[in-house]
Amino acid sequence: MTIATTNAKLRRKAFAKPPAKRATKKDQLIRMLGAAAGADVITISTKLGWQVHTVRAALTGLRKAGYDMVAEKPGQGKPARYRIVGTPMGTVQADAAATDPLETIDAR
Repeated sequence: MTIATTNAKLRRKAFAKPPAKRATKKDQLIRMLGAAAGADVITISTKLGWQVHTVRAALTGLRKAGYDMVAEKPGQGKPARYRIVGTPMGTVQADAAATDPLETIDAR
């Protein structure tokens, strides 16, 4: 390999786009539950390759993380559909609330 070839490869690498962020299964789950229709346990299980009890545990984990979720029973014999209706409070808002000067005065 010559110096010119090596330099050309280095230039191409420097201008190459960074690899796209890989969507995690949690991101996929949140996207599925964020849809207007929501998703049922069987659909989530099939798309993510999880067992049913793993899906239920993931739903519980999202609830504990602060996501507001509702379960809707569409009709008799149809599975419940889960939907996210609220997201957890952002870290910027949480930091602002923690450093509220009025709150520190009241704490004394």
